[in-house]
Amino acid sequence: MYHGAVPLLLRRRALWALLAAKLVGGWGVGWDIRWHLVIGRDSFWIAPHLMTYLAVSAAALISLGVLVVETRRARHGAASPDSVAVAGLRGTRGFHLAWWGMAIVILAAPIDDLWHRLFGIDVTLWSPPHLLGLAGSQVSNLGSLLIALEVYRDGARWIALAASGILLLGVFYILVDQSVQTAFRRGGVFFFTSAILGALAFTFALMLAARLGGSRSMPLALAVGALLVQMSIIVVGDIGFALLHPTPAIEAAIAADPTSPVAIAHEMARRNGLVPGRSLTTRLIPLVPAALMTLADPLRRWRLAAGVFGLALAVVSAGVFLRWPALSHALPSPPEAIVGLVVALAASLVGGWSAVKLADAMRRNA
Repeated sequence: MYHGAVPLLLRRRALWALLAAKLVGGWGVGWDIRWHLVIGRDSFWIAPHLMTYLAVSAAALISLGVLVVETRRARHGAASPDSVAVAGLRGTRGFHLAWWGMAIVILAAPIDDLWHRLFGIDVTLWSPPHLLGLAGSQVSNLGSLLIALEVYRDGARWIALAASGILLLGVFYILVDQSVQTAFRRGGVFFFTSAILGALAFTFALMLAARLGGSRSMPLALAVGALLVQMSIIVVGDIGFALLHPTPAIEAAIAADPTSPVAIAHEMARRNGLVPGRSLTTRLIPLVPAALMTLADPLRRWRLAAGVFGLALAVVSAGVFLRWPALSHALPSPPEAIVGLVVALAASLVGGWSAVKLADAMRRNA
């Protein structure tokens, strides 16, 4: 027998358990990236993979479990008025997104293993199975944002939205990270690849969370939160390496393919005098643009806020990259720099517009 208050309490507890599982999954992904950079990939069953997919399994079970409970309630004549049916399962739109997103991530795992069996053990963040897994993660993160709207109406909503938004932004950070190598490889206008992709993706995440939470300060809160998460990822990786003492095989992998993404990451780190996988620079770059977005007010003047963020991101990232010895050969000419700034501005406006439209739709369905 179900009590009327149980579904809301269940949903709230499930949301925080889901966010905790995703944080652990983020630790696993971050550690996995460092593992590939400093150890190499010897097996699918490496420790960070296990950590990641245990967390993914937990997130999937949590979101699916809520749908199962809601489905059973509906069959006993106690369907929630805000639940919808998809593939025989009933639940809120938020939990459906959370579950189906995790299902996509799970599907990506065997595809990733097959990919490496067919094409080798080298890794790039932009391989099809990795993109599939990250896309599924983002679908689920959008679900978390929607759940926060569904289950909270008070101050706790801001906290839940901020936590979900940090995870959404963090996955976009991972997606954009690879673009620094595009600047290294091609130079010129491509020097701004990271800024352009970031202007599109980061603006979307920051603007969406701000509009959903009705909070002018949300963009800066998310940027700071994502930086703290990255710091925790480095700590988790350090602890994991200290406990396991894995045997590095990265030098042989680099010698076998000096043009691989891992080899380029090592070469760039060497030229910059950095340790591969430990730099926080790319997480520091969005802080000033996010602060400027907050000042511009994403609630009342979203176009100005989005445009300011995109231009500031391009300028700040260019200022940082100009100081990197690894990119000294890839500097843009003045005309190319103008093109990069214009495209970054356009990308930020597209990201902001998309966020505004999606935020309106999510609020209507919460």
